[in-house]
Amino acid sequence: MFDPDEMLMELEERMMKTEEALKQNFNGIRTGKASPALVENVMVEYYGCNTRLKELAGISAPEPRLLVIQPWDASAVAAVEKAILASNLGITPMSDGKTLKLPIPELSQDRRQALAKQAKGAVEDAKVALRNLRREGNDAIKKALKDSDITEDENKKLLDEVQKLTDRYIASLDKELTVKEKELMTV
Repeated sequence: MFDPDEMLMELEERMMKTEEALKQNFNGIRTGKASPALVENVMVEYYGCNTRLKELAGISAPEPRLLVIQPWDASAVAAVEKAILASNLGITPMSDGKTLKLPIPELSQDRRQALAKQAKGAVEDAKVALRNLRREGNDAIKKALKDSDITEDENKKLLDEVQKLTDRYIASLDKELTVKEKELMTV
């Protein structure tokens, strides 16, 4: 049996997860200041397994332009250094054998614009995901109408609610992008 409230709740939950994924993605796009979120999701090959950096090491930002990474296992320092160099961060780590220091350089105007473009791309991907979720919701509603689980009036009302939900999340994504662009362009 088709339950409209449950369908809308599930749809909103999935849209919320899309928004959270975008926020996580934004954490990896660096601004001019040091943040542990910048490197915590870098994948490191550790004993043959790909592991997130935050699971292998302590990451701190003792100064506004410096990240310090201290692997729990000293033998992982080289693997962590290799992973950071392979990531698309544009930061060269300095190692003393036990810890890695990542000086965060000032961003050039070109790099800022490239990062803003990357953020826009991430938002576009998230919007596509939201539209796909809307389509899935609309398909479920149309199927329920076809199966006579809901009336024509309920069908129209539910389709409107799905559209409003989609519009609300798209506006939220645009707001996130505005904040990130402002953060990136601030010198």
